[in-house]
Amino acid sequence: MGELTDKIKGNANEAAGKIKSGIGDATDNHDLEAEGKSQEAKGKGQQVKGQVKGALGDDI
Repeated sequence: MGELTDKIKGNANEAAGKIKSGIGDATDNHDLEAEGKSQEAKGKGQQVKGQVKGALGDDI
């Protein structure tokens, strides 16, 4: 995957995670809230991966 693909997937995961976390918080569903926070973290990691690929090139 290229830099842009990683960043897009990261943004999508982060947004979906925020939604899940918010719904879990609003409905007092701790499992859903935790799942959302985990997905947010995954998204942030994907974005960092995309930034590193951008800095070093897509060859990694």
